[in-house]
Amino acid sequence: MLADRKTLTDYLIEERRRYPQATGDFNALVLDVAIACKIIARRLAHGALQQVLGATSMQNAQGETQQKLDVVANDIFLSANEGGGHLAGLASEEMDAPAAIPERYPKGRYLLLFDPLDGSSNLDVNVSVGSIFSVLRALRPGEAAAPDDFLQPGTQQVCAGYAIYGPSTMFVLTIGRGTHAFTLDPDLGEFILTHPDIKVPAAAGEFAINVSNHRFWEPAVRRYVDECLAGKSGPRGRDFNMRWIASLVAEAHRILMRGGVFLYPRDSKDPTKAGRLRLLYEANPVAFLMEQAGGRASTGRERISDIVPSELHQRIPFIFGASEEVDLIERYHLDPAVSEYDAPLFGARGLFRAAT
Repeated sequence: MLADRKTLTDYLIEERRRYPQATGDFNALVLDVAIACKIIARRLAHGALQQVLGATSMQNAQGETQQKLDVVANDIFLSANEGGGHLAGLASEEMDAPAAIPERYPKGRYLLLFDPLDGSSNLDVNVSVGSIFSVLRALRPGEAAAPDDFLQPGTQQVCAGYAIYGPSTMFVLTIGRGTHAFTLDPDLGEFILTHPDIKVPAAAGEFAINVSNHRFWEPAVRRYVDECLAGKSGPRGRDFNMRWIASLVAEAHRILMRGGVFLYPRDSKDPTKAGRLRLLYEANPVAFLMEQAGGRASTGRERISDIVPSELHQRIPFIFGASEEVDLIERYHLDPAVSEYDAPLFGARGLFRAAT
């Protein structure tokens, strides 16, 4: 039945053959992550039938209310990965500090960082959510990892990916040789390679941003969005569609599948926060996937993967997708003249001025 279809295991075996010295630990780790995602997909499919929807009374490390399935998914990731002997430590968006590998298990050569259930606030309305992960090399293989060991820039990732739980479950992966998507065959219980070597078009006709925050954006972002909204009659000379799902995995997946650009920029809504999305659990892995697919990922001023983390739960602005669009947004941020931009579409003299 699988003779003409390549499974995730087949793909990893083929890639391992490029490195005769490889021990197989890395392949086993990726397959353990995939198993966790399969289990989470099944729990999500039952949803309210197992009474696992809704919020808990707890908060995660960022002070956000945890959904019941946040906790369930985090436990699944831990149990599926801590005992394989491949890891020296694990860190999760849902935990204040990294999880130590239990003493009874051997310590391995890698570190796993993950957001076990991205977009979980959408669960009650049955919108696609996902799991995001990143793999780094342990600084001291065979020993328990220290918290600072996880503070490596995205350029040090050896693997990154996500699972998206939608009409079908897909596992999207890069190990530094392109971005590839595998679809779960529920009859076989196998991830099958369905979208090899994904490429993000350099130009975009769609952008994703939460426009309700327009008044808090920096001038560069306001200018970019206003020019997109102006359409054919504006400086861009073409029409754009706008999308906003409020699930990073779903946004990233749409861009990988059909192009576009995503913006969650820095804003003045909460001046104490440099950005909204987490560098280690969200931005770095998505940036790796995008760059391997020919796209770009930036804060608006610098490449995401070059940032040296200063703390485990560090937040940053995040812009990714079509390379030409990210380039343009960066140019607007670096252009001193843009600081005087007064947002004509939304200002007092704009399109939405009350009739007199």
